[in-house]
Amino acid sequence: MSQLETTIGPLLKRKATEVWSISPHTSVYDAIKLMADKRVGALLVTDQGRLVGIISERDYARKIILQEKSSKTTRVYEIMTTPVTFVSMQHTVSDCMRIITEKRIRHLPVIEDDTIVGIVSIGDLVNWIISEQQETIRHLEAYITGVAA
Repeated sequence: MSQLETTIGPLLKRKATEVWSISPHTSVYDAIKLMADKRVGALLVTDQGRLVGIISERDYARKIILQEKSSKTTRVYEIMTTPVTFVSMQHTVSDCMRIITEKRIRHLPVIEDDTIVGIVSIGDLVNWIISEQQETIRHLEAYITGVAA
C-alpha cells in the first residue's frame, strides 16, 4: 500500500495527540495567546464538547488586523470559520491532501462518532509522506545491497 493510501490513523498515532480547543465566547486575543503558547496555527472551537468552528492565524490576520478590529473585545465566534471541514479515521492521506488543497485550508479535525479524536495539518501530511518515502528508500537500498534494513 502506498503512503498516500494509508488511512490517517497511523499518522495520528505517530504525532502528539493533544488537541487544543477554545470556547466561542473567548476573546480573540486569548485565542491567539493560546495558539502562541501551544505553538499551533489553529484551535478548534467547541461548545459543550461539540465542534462548532475553527479559528486560525489566517482568520486573525484577515478578520481582525485587516478590518482594524480589536482582538481583546472581539469574540472567537465572530471570526471563526464555520462550518468546519473535517475527516474521519477512514480517510486516507491522499484524501486529506486533496481536501486541504481543494478547500485551501491548513487544518483538518478528525471526528469519530461525534468525538474529536485529533487534528491533522498540511505539515503533518507532508512530514508523513516524506518519512514514509525515506523508509521505502532504506528498504530498497537494503534490498539492492543485500544488507538487512
